[in-house]
Amino acid sequence: MATIEKTQQETSVLEAVDVNNEIVLFNDDVNTFDHVIDTLIRVCKHTSEQAEQCAILVHYKGKCTVKTGSYNELEPQCTQLLEAGLSAEII
Repeated sequence: MATIEKTQQETSVLEAVDVNNEIVLFNDDVNTFDHVIDTLIRVCKHTSEQAEQCAILVHYKGKCTVKTGSYNELEPQCTQLLEAGLSAEII
């Protein structure tokens, strides 16, 4: 019985750790607000309000977490942001 409990606890810990990744978007002097907003809506499935708030935070604070989740889920989204010319990384 103790082995089953230990396995369930280990799985829960692994799942919790796996979800703590973030895509951080960084400010640049190249992309327009509209491009950033449109890209966040398309790639990260943000609402227009959410995308606009992220764009404003990036502009004034220099960076903003735009998505959280597992690395495997975030990696293709981060790649699409980079391909769109935005500055982003998974942390």
